Amino acid sequence: MKVVTGGTMQRMDRRAIEEFGIPGIHLMENAGRGCAEAIIEQFGPAADRLALIVAGKGNNGGDGYVIARILRKAGWDVQTVVLAAREEISGDARVNLDRLDPATVSFSPPPTGLVPFVSQLARASVVVDALFGTGLRSDVQGTMAEAIEYVNGSGKPIVAVDIPSGIDAGSGQVLGSAVKADLTVTFVLAKLGHVLYPGVEHCGELRVVDIGIPSSVAEDAEGVDFIDCESARCIVRPRDRRAHKGSFGHCFVIAGSTGKTGAAAMAANSAVRAGSGLVTLAVPASLNAILEMKTTEAMTLPLPDGGSGHLSEDSAPAVVEALDGKSAVALGPGISWHPDTARLVRHLVTEIEAPLVIDADGLNALSEDPGLLLHKRSRCLVLTPHPGEMARLTGTSAVAVEEDRIATARAFAARYGVYLILKGARTVVASPDGRVAINGSGNPGMASGGMGDVLTGILASLLGQGYPPYDACRLGVFIHGHAADLVADDKGEIGMSAVDVQERIPWAFQNAHNMME
Repeated sequence: MKVVTGGTMQRMDRRAIEEFGIPGIHLMENAGRGCAEAIIEQFGPAADRLALIVAGKGNNGGDGYVIARILRKAGWDVQTVVLAAREEISGDARVNLDRLDPATVSFSPPPTGLVPFVSQLARASVVVDALFGTGLRSDVQGTMAEAIEYVNGSGKPIVAVDIPSGIDAGSGQVLGSAVKADLTVTFVLAKLGHVLYPGVEHCGELRVVDIGIPSSVAEDAEGVDFIDCESARCIVRPRDRRAHKGSFGHCFVIAGSTGKTGAAAMAANSAVRAGSGLVTLAVPASLNAILEMKTTEAMTLPLPDGGSGHLSEDSAPAVVEALDGKSAVALGPGISWHPDTARLVRHLVTEIEAPLVIDADGLNALSEDPGLLLHKRSRCLVLTPHPGEMARLTGTSAVAVEEDRIATARAFAARYGVYLILKGARTVVASPDGRVAINGSGNPGMASGGMGDVLTGILASLLGQGYPPYDACRLGVFIHGHAADLVADDKGEIGMSAVDVQERIPWAFQNAHNMME
């Protein structure tokens, strides 16, 4: 599903009007009608129902006036409160305001205050938020902020027109104060603010309706891919009935150190669960016996460590020799941040030609010299940082990273020619060519140790199976989150472990396969 910014949507509107000759008032009529139909479908017959339309002075308010007219024609009792003076309403919005019965419209600008609005809110069955649209850029203050608080505290079902008022359509951030809707009806395409946190928590159920903008306009619009079940269905590949273990790649995992053997085991076992034909786990020799116990299907390769329990650059020749015949490599889970190990990681970045996924301590090693990425040998290098690791890679703070996750990921991927997976709520996938995707699966139960190791194993497995890099990244993050969603459905989010998620990986693929049939 493509999602766009509010600015992109405004450009689409202008193109439809200027290039295709579609009058703006027709687009407004279609938008209002789509909302009204969604309200009728959601809340049933009009009997004894009062819809209170809370409108602003812009085009979002104009959509609200259309909704009021159509609901009234359908038999609803409708009252419209305009939080502006009549003379402030102009253009297509004014045309639609003038079509309403004046007896059903009240104005509540300062200094009149919100007294009429509050009394009508108490009698409403459904409240329709048509205060601000996707063009909002500054914090909501004063009367508007007060009105939003009254709406949120009313206890009534709330329907937001296009986007909940107060949510930034491009970032999902709350601009001072924001409506918390039960249903949001948006137009043509979903907006970034609908799918990014905290905006997603304000939208309730999201419906996208057609308002008559030509499909070519939507197809041409710059957007971001939101990875949902349909997206995963289009990526996942059915297995050839004649396949054998050689058909699905040999995944090579370089991981583990004293105290962190679990990370190595989870990465390797997750690669098995994600469908690799063969998996070899390369570990410090002094820990090999432990990893033999923690892995069954995966093979182990003990690497010289001099009894230290961590790898060093002395292990590089054995690693390079073992790379022969391997279809993808994972580097970093539990490998330690020891200076000797960091030197090995940086050395291997310039040696490994196979598709390469670097996570955890591997990322920490790279953070000491990110410019080394410009000298990588692999044509497919995937980095999977969480915000703290991303901050170290970019020399900034986790707060700065979180302020604009998409821009941060996109810029780093383009600068260093890597695939960047910025983990967190709504994980961001960025490719070197500028494409960006947002993952729609997952839940807060994943906020526990080892989840990143599971993802690393999934990603390396998919790359080893021959998925194109961008597809592997998008499918990998979705399957990872979807497996966690299956765990949550079964046993809840609290106490979910990485191994729980690992064991559900085949079920997550099975769900995607079933969607294909």
